[in-house]
This record gives sequence, structure tokens and C-alpha cells, in this order.
Amino acid sequence: MRSILSSTVLTVASFAIAVGLFEFACRTIVDTGMHYHLEMWKYAVSIKEVADDPAIGHRHKPSSTARLMGVDVSINADGLRDDNRDGDNSSPHKILMLGDSITFGWGVPQNETVSQRLESLLPESMGQAVSVINGGVGNYNTAMEVAWFEQYGLAMNPDLVMLNVFINDAEDTPIPAVVHWWDTLLYSRVILFGAFDTVRRLVFGGPDWKDYYADLYLPDAVGWQAMQSSIANLAEICRANNIPLIVVDYPELRELEPYPFDKVSEKISALAADLNVEYVSLLPAVQGQRPSELWVTVPDPHPNSYANKLFADFLVPILGITENPAN
Repeated sequence: MRSILSSTVLTVASFAIAVGLFEFACRTIVDTGMHYHLEMWKYAVSIKEVADDPAIGHRHKPSSTARLMGVDVSINADGLRDDNRDGDNSSPHKILMLGDSITFGWGVPQNETVSQRLESLLPESMGQAVSVINGGVGNYNTAMEVAWFEQYGLAMNPDLVMLNVFINDAEDTPIPAVVHWWDTLLYSRVILFGAFDTVRRLVFGGPDWKDYYADLYLPDAVGWQAMQSSIANLAEICRANNIPLIVVDYPELRELEPYPFDKVSEKISALAADLNVEYVSLLPAVQGQRPSELWVTVPDPHPNSYANKLFADFLVPILGITENPAN
């Protein structure tokens, strides 16, 4: 009996030590500050919280900070990755950008995001001070962005709304999962689940990433139907409040020539035309570029600082004309 007990204790102790050593290795060796899955997990547990409105799903924790994907991230009291100018209505002209992690500026210093670049560049072309509010939140789809706008964004009294669209915005709205203590503490859990998912895909296969994105826009796809309804709702709200709306279509940067999602862009453009909303494709801003030179890291094709610069430079003359019709 003592032998069995001793063996059990030894086995449990050995397992605990092995787990502890693996966790230590994940924190000190694997975690370089640029591991995509770890950084996204840190983003979720450090500066996100469940929203009161299930249509929004989650939001940023007000007045939170973190270092993510090699850059410092500060969230102001309004839950925005924006300057601490909460309640500041001094700017004569406000542009509100709705979007996901691309608008948020994943892996990009705040002053190099599209919103901050536009805020620096637009005053010269528009002849007035401009405040560009970054309403981007990672893992939002269009339906969540419009729900957030209804609850929070409209009260900011924007003079222009930019709905920044990415191809995965037609995904279903995620249901917040129950968060246990190990979900917020164990680096090893993130690494293991990421590895298991990779092995599963290699062994059992799965849809090609191009097919996956294209299938999101099939006529009967629930997410695409919700996206269409949400954009129509946003257009109606903006029209009722006399706020110009622009739909800005950000390209998927893994493959640019030939671009594999022209048909998806055509659907979004046609929807905007039906709603009498201006549509802008940012694909021309990056065509001719080597895709990997536009990514935050090679495994993470979020637009990097250089891509954000190209996008902002492309948008400046368009916004200048939109905001100053007499020009």
C-alpha cells in the first residue's frame, strides 16, 4: 500500500514539476513578445472585457494598458486606442473610424496607425483642425461595430463615419466564453492549444484560407446577411443624423496580384452603391508591393506601419474631396 501511495505521489509530483518547467519555458523562451497567439491572448485578458450588450460582445477596458506585439497600447477612458482627450469637443471636425484589429492598429505604434496619420495629414488638405477617433476593436465584425456605434459612437457627434471593412467581417458574432483562472494565467495552455490546432489542421485538413473567406460571402451565409443588414442600418442612422458615411475596404495582404477576393469586393461595393454610400477600395494603395513587407511579422499578415502609411496616404486626397465638395 505504501509503495502504491509513494508511486502516486512521485508521479503527481513529477507531473507538476514537468508542467511547471514547461510553463517557465513558455514564459521565458517561447514568449518573445512577438508570438502571435500569445500576444492575442494577452490582448484578450489584459485590455478586453465582456460588454453589457451581447450584440457588441466585448469591448476594451477603459483606462487599460499593455505591451502587445512589440508596441505599447493605451486605452483611454472611453475604451478607445486614442489620445486621452475624453470628452474633448474642441476639434471643429471629427472623423470616427469603425473597425477591427486592423483599424485598432495591431502591432503598430499608435502614432503610426491610419487614424493618427490621417489626423496629422488631413488638416493641411482640409484647411481646418481634424480629430480622427480610432474606434477599432480587435475581433469585431461589422455587426458588432455597428452595435458599438449605436451605443457609443453616435454620442461622439462625428462629422464623418468611416466603416473600415476587412474580409473576415462577415464571420458570425462570437459568443463570449466562460473564462476560468487558467485561461488568464497559463501561457502553456495557449501554446498547447495552438499546437494542437496546427496538428489537427495538418492531419485532418480543413478549408483553404481562400475558400474559407470566399464562403463567408455565399448568398445564404448567416454572417454575410448580418453584415448587409448592419451596413444598411448604419447608413440609415448616418442619413437620419446628416453624417456622411464611407465604406473603406481593406485588402487581405497575403496575396495581392492577382487578388483572390475581387468578387467579394464587388459584392461590398454593390451593397454600398445600393445604399447610396461612398465605397473606397484600398487595394490600389498596396498593389505592386511585396506582401510580406506589409505584414507585422511573417506569420502575422496584419498591416504593419508601412502598410498603414500607404493606406493613409491613399485616403488623404479622397477624404479631402469628400469633406470639401467645393474643392
